[in-house]
Parts: sequence; structure tokens; C-alpha cells
Amino acid sequence: MTEIEKLDRIAIDVKSHKLLRQLLQENPELEEILRNSKNETEVVVGVREWIGRSLKDRDNAFRFYHARHATRELFDKLEWRDYAIIRILDYIDNAGKEYPDLNLRGEIAVSNPLRLIWLAVNKGTGGAKPDFFIDMIMLFRQLRGESQQHSFSLEQVTAWMDRYPTGLDPRIIQVREENKQRIIRILLKQIEKGEGKNSRYYFEPHLNDEQKQEKMQRWWEDHRFHLRFAVRSPGLLNEMLDHSLDPDTMKILEDASDAGIPFFVNPYYLSLLHVRVPYFAVGADLAIRHYIFYSKQLVKEFGNIVAWEKEDQVEPGKPNAAGWLLPEGHNIHRRYPEVAILIPDTMGRACGGLCSSCQRMYDFQSGRLNFNLDKLAPGEKWGEKLKKLMRYFEEDAQLRDILITGGDGLMSSDKSLQLLLDEICEMAVRKAKKNESLPEGEKLAEFVRIRIGTRLPVYLPQRITLNLVKILKEFKEKAVAAGIRQFIIQTHFESPMEVTPLSSMAIQRLIASGWTITNQLVFTSAASRRGHSAKLRQVLNDIGVLPYYTFTVKGYMENNAGFAPNARVVQEQLEEKVAGQIEEKYYETIRKFPEEATMMVENIEALRRFAGVPFLATDRNVLNLPGVGKSMTFRMIGITRYGRRILEFDHDETRTHSPIIHKMGKVIIIESKSIHEYLRQMEELGEEREDYNGLYGYSLGQTEQRIPVYDYPEYSFQITEAMTNLEV
Repeated sequence: MTEIEKLDRIAIDVKSHKLLRQLLQENPELEEILRNSKNETEVVVGVREWIGRSLKDRDNAFRFYHARHATRELFDKLEWRDYAIIRILDYIDNAGKEYPDLNLRGEIAVSNPLRLIWLAVNKGTGGAKPDFFIDMIMLFRQLRGESQQHSFSLEQVTAWMDRYPTGLDPRIIQVREENKQRIIRILLKQIEKGEGKNSRYYFEPHLNDEQKQEKMQRWWEDHRFHLRFAVRSPGLLNEMLDHSLDPDTMKILEDASDAGIPFFVNPYYLSLLHVRVPYFAVGADLAIRHYIFYSKQLVKEFGNIVAWEKEDQVEPGKPNAAGWLLPEGHNIHRRYPEVAILIPDTMGRACGGLCSSCQRMYDFQSGRLNFNLDKLAPGEKWGEKLKKLMRYFEEDAQLRDILITGGDGLMSSDKSLQLLLDEICEMAVRKAKKNESLPEGEKLAEFVRIRIGTRLPVYLPQRITLNLVKILKEFKEKAVAAGIRQFIIQTHFESPMEVTPLSSMAIQRLIASGWTITNQLVFTSAASRRGHSAKLRQVLNDIGVLPYYTFTVKGYMENNAGFAPNARVVQEQLEEKVAGQIEEKYYETIRKFPEEATMMVENIEALRRFAGVPFLATDRNVLNLPGVGKSMTFRMIGITRYGRRILEFDHDETRTHSPIIHKMGKVIIIESKSIHEYLRQMEELGEEREDYNGLYGYSLGQTEQRIPVYDYPEYSFQITEAMTNLEV
């Protein structure tokens, strides 16, 4: 007996029977088809004819359904019923296909929803769970026109936003000052006992208590202090939080420690968590807490986590999943023709803390990443290796954008960062010089953009020192002369509660250096609450930060707790985010923002005022595909018996890709939780289910157009169309 035959014999439970009865009562025509069909084939024929009658009169749905690569323009024309029609036909077209479900460690998933319903009706089997039947009920209500796509007014969005205080609220500042002093007292005792003593942080024998306190206050402003005394154990974490963690949470953290999952939370970031919860801020710090505290699923899966991004898996001498040939050493990661990531052999391989939903958890599992910070100082051969890496960028025909990250791009020491930036500048000059001897149409792409990826303005704003700002400012002055025109720091605020006086000051310093600051938000379950991301965009605009990407959580079952389904991402994109949508007439204005980077706060405020919007929604909602690139272009082609959705992603048509995508085809993703499971989680987080009405209906997505501020500058010459370092 095959696995599929075994699944077909599994009886459905009592709740599933009740939901099935409701589905049939609401859809008598569907019930007639199911009861009169002798087998699955007859069911498919009957349903296809039924749906086909609806499709005849719906030209946009017909065109979208048959389109190999649908456009955004066509997507925007679809009506709510069209989503249901297309989804049912896609179910039929993909019925019986098998997919490895990496949420279940590679177990084969088969999508055949009509067969599951037919088995349930005629045999009481099929094994479909209640979440599956709830999704089906909602689907057919949408088909009949009995559910609506809910849109919300600016007043409603604003009301949601008002539920969330920020870290700049004086009341929050006071609570966190209490947290800071409590943590300082604990650390002071550690240092008195000689724990963690080193040449920088110790008390001379003659110091009294007041003098020790004064030293601790000064050390708090030093980012190295926070790295040195970062919390690395569950017990100390709970002590820092005044023993406020419940036994269940502590059990998970202790199990995580036993499983080998590292802990690394610096004292500053830990001070942002509520111990004494203010009445006006209940749940306000959830997005932060979910970044620090691990889940049962992560602990269970650690040791079995598989890499999400296939292009990060590189064998020496062989192309990565995107077809790019890369130097040895795992220093360069690449997906697209124009841009590559550079990870230096410095402290930049580490971070200011470990996020529970980190995309690199696979590397922590293997031991390639860790928090042995003392061992990350650059070796003697790093300078020589860096020059070799620069030759890769210099000689490539299409590379024009370099993203320094890790780890974290600002974890490197000032000296290491200075060396890296100098080498980049010299490389850009050499590449431009080489182009002088090349004819039109054969010239190489010259470097026009430098980016640094960092979470330290959030995790550890003390790192943004005046000396660092001086390095960044002087580099920009030299790089402009080398032809580089865009200087971007991509940071990662997750919550409006992370915008504190210290982080705000860090951003102001970076802006003063002449760099543009953008933000990437990971759309975790806590961050996906209504109004949360809108409030974050608003407060970031206030301090001069432009929103960039909003990312679906990557990974499989290890990130189940933090995962928000892609349907919620599309709902947020089409409903809530529209409150800050920028009209095209303002595109030229915002395009020029980086040219006056030091005036970013004033320019954003002026544009918001003229456009009449509470924030600028300049970002795009995307998912990093477990293949090549980012996209939010998908169709729901199936559903598992657990109600977890099977999505078929297409590549982003708005940008250039490696030609390998034409061989690779579309990418299948099985989500790690059902819509019903997500809504239950939202209720546990204090949300009202009614605020998410219509969520089940979002079964299609289309990648948004990029706002021009993120476009590459055009060259005054014609570059080659050839791609180098490529093997497809």
C-alpha cells in the first residue's frame, strides 16, 4: 500500500464532519456533484464545468488564469470572486502532484482538495483536518460572492496605529531607565566578583560604590561593553528580566541551550523588554520578545534545519544555484547580475544579537556561525584575500552594487571597516579607468551603489560613534569622485518600540554622514498585527528612515511560530499599506532624496505634508525565494490536508535575473501554518479576528513596482550585455 493510499483511508474527525456538513449545506450544487460522482475524475469534470460557466463572463479572470506571466496591471483588475475562480481551477490543474514538504523533513505532500472532499463525503476518510475544511468553506463563500474584500479607511488604519506606542514615548523611556539600572546593578556585581574581567572593564580596588556606578554608566555608552557582557544563558536572561519569565518559557530556553542553540542578547537590547508592563503598552514589546525568545518548534527542529536559500550553498569551482561562479571562502554571495553580497573575514561575521527567526540558523546549527567574538579578528592574510575579492567585482561585466553585510556590516572595527571601504573605492576607480579603453557596447558596469546591511542602529546604537560617522563621511567624499552615486545603509527595525532616543540619535548621526538610511522589516506574526507595520513606517519617517522591503519570514517549521502567511502579506499590501501609497506625481521628488541625504528628515516631512499621507509606503512586500531572487508573485495551487497552503512563486518580472531562471521555472513553497492556525495565534496575541476578515481570500500575489528612489542611476555610456562569472 502506498503512502497516498494509507492517507486516503484515514478517517476524518468529528469537527471535520461538522465542517463538511456546513460546506455542503452552503453549496448544494457542489454537494450534488460530489454525491453523483463515482470517482475523482467525475468530480473534476463536474466542478470544472460549474466553474467554467462563471469564467465565461469574467474576462480579466480568464486572462489571468491563462497567463504564463501575469502583469501587475492585470492583477489589479481582478475582482474578489476572480480570486476564487482562478484558485479552484489551479487546484484542478495541479491535482495529484507530489511535493517534498520540508516543514515535515521532506515528507511528500500531495495536493488534491477535491479528492479529499469527495472521500470525506462518500467514505468519511481522506484525513483532512478542520483547518482544511474551514479554508474550503471560505473559498466557496468567496466564489458565491458572499464574502467581500474588506478595505479600510485612513481613520481605521490610524486607529490601529494608535494602539502602538513607540520607544520615544516619555513613559516608555522611564520604564526602560528602570530596566537599565536593574541590569547595571546585576552587571556591577558580576564585575565585583571578577566574572568576565578583562583589561577594559574592571574596578580599581580603591573605588567606592558611587564611583563604580559612575563607571558603569559610562560603560553603558560603549558598544564593546554590551558585546562583552551579552547574555549567553537562560538563567542570566531571566535574572536580567527580574525573574519575570514563566516556567514554560524557561523550559523552552533551557531545552534550546541543551540543543546547542546559542544565546546572545546584549544588555541594551534586553533593557527594551517590559518587566513592569505599563497599562497603555500591553503587548507593545511582543515583536521584540519574539526575536529574543525561542519557540518549541525551533528547539525541536534544530539539528534538522535545512538551508532555505540554495544559492548560499557553494562548492569550490562550481556555480551556485543562480549559476554564478564565486571565489572560494564564502565571502561573496550572489543572486542577481548587478549586485553581490560581501561578507568580510572580520567581526562583521557576527551580529549584535541572535534573532530567533534568523535566516542563518542553518549555519549556526552547522557551527559555521557562532558568537566567539574574540576569534573573529581579521587574520594576517585578510588584506591579501580582500584584494583578490575586489578583483572579482572589478572584472565582472555587470556588477555595479556591493552590499557589505554578514553577520552585520557594522560589527567590524573602525580599522577593518576603513580598510574594506578604501579597497572598494580603489576597485571602483580601477574599473572606471579600464572602461576608458573599451568601446561603446563593450564597457563594464561601473560601481554606482554601496550598501551596508546592519541591525546595530537597533540592536546596539552605541556602535554609531562619531569616529564611525567620520569614516563613512570621508569615504563618501572619495567614492563620489570615483563615480559612486548612491550610499545606503539598510537597517532592520522590527517594531516602533525599537525606535528609542539612542537609536534615533544613531540614525541622525548616519544621516549627517550623507548616507541614505532604509529599513527592511521581517513580517513576523507579532509584526503582522494590524497597524503595527504602519506605525513603524510612520515613526521611522519621523527620524529620517525610508521603508524598503517587507519580508515574509523565511525557513520551514523551525520558524513556524514567527511565520505570517503570505495571504496576510498581500492583505497588508493591498489594504493597510495603501494609506501611505505615494502617487506617481511625487516620484521625481522622492527620487532626488538621496542627493540631499543630510536633509532626509525635512524632505520626508515635506512630502508627507504635500501628499497628505501619514507615512511613506515606499517599500515592497517580497519573499526571498528558496531558489533565486525575491518575489511576491504567486498563485495558490494546492492545499495540504492540514490546511497549509501550497504556493507557486514566479520570479519578479521587474528586475534583471540570472538567465538560469528560464531553466529553473517556478518555485513551490508549502507554508508552515494554515490561515486558521495564524488567526488563532493572532487572538492569543490580543487581536480581534474581525480585523482580519477576508484573509482566506488572498490566494494570489503580484510583486509591486519598485519606487524610483531605489533604481540604479543610468550610465552616460552603453555597457556590454555579456555576463561573466556565469555558468548555466
